[in-house]
Amino acid sequence: MTNLTAKDLDVLVHVLTGEEMACKKARIYANTLTDAALAAEMQEIAALHEQRFVALTQMMGGRA
Repeated sequence: MTNLTAKDLDVLVHVLTGEEMACKKARIYANTLTDAALAAEMQEIAALHEQRFVALTQMMGGRA
């Protein structure tokens, strides 16, 4: 996807920011939870947010 408009880039940057924040928060929760099962679930959630972040960055041509 190389022909992105300025509006497309604005939307992608907004979504990237959300994915980055969600990933960071999930990692923080994973590190502070005392329940091992919940902590593992938070790690999985963080990994999913990170995967979406990477995919969106690739859509932008690596310009994040």
